[in-house]
Amino acid sequence: MSLNERISQVIEYSNFTPSEFADEIDVQRSSISHITSGRNKPSLEFIIKIKSRFPELLWDWLVTGEGEMLKSSLPEITVHEEEAHDDEKEKGRPTPLPDLFTMMNTDDEFGTDEMEAELPGEGPAESVIPAQSKAQEKISDSQRLENSADQIISQAIGNQTNKIKRIVLFYENGKFESFEP
Repeated sequence: MSLNERISQVIEYSNFTPSEFADEIDVQRSSISHITSGRNKPSLEFIIKIKSRFPELLWDWLVTGEGEMLKSSLPEITVHEEEAHDDEKEKGRPTPLPDLFTMMNTDDEFGTDEMEAELPGEGPAESVIPAQSKAQEKISDSQRLENSADQIISQAIGNQTNKIKRIVLFYENGKFESFEP
């Protein structure tokens, strides 16, 4: 089976139309048509996009056509988990596989934090907000700070040292006038 035929098989597996498949793996729609017809060969980037969108596909099958198309549906067991299963079998107990619901905590205290759980009979702790001082109450963000008369006079004198060098007026028609004192 050629690489182009394997890609056609992946498109069938995905249950997408060729244009939907192109949108799904973020390639141009025309490239799907060119590859499935045999006109072009897929690039490595194209194959990587397919593999990242469909991680259940095996690389060996996708690239060379060897082996199965999909990974095995059985979960992979690590060495540590395998030893635990062997211990359970030796004791004669069945080994149930964990699922989402068996791993959840179903106690009545679910959702309470440790501090509340340690202090029975007391309500939830309240945070203390310190009272504002009189000076902070007097000044708010929206009030302007008062300038003393000396500051205003010094600012006026400082502005008088700057002298106008030129005034330029720009008109809508693109012309301008320049005035120099």
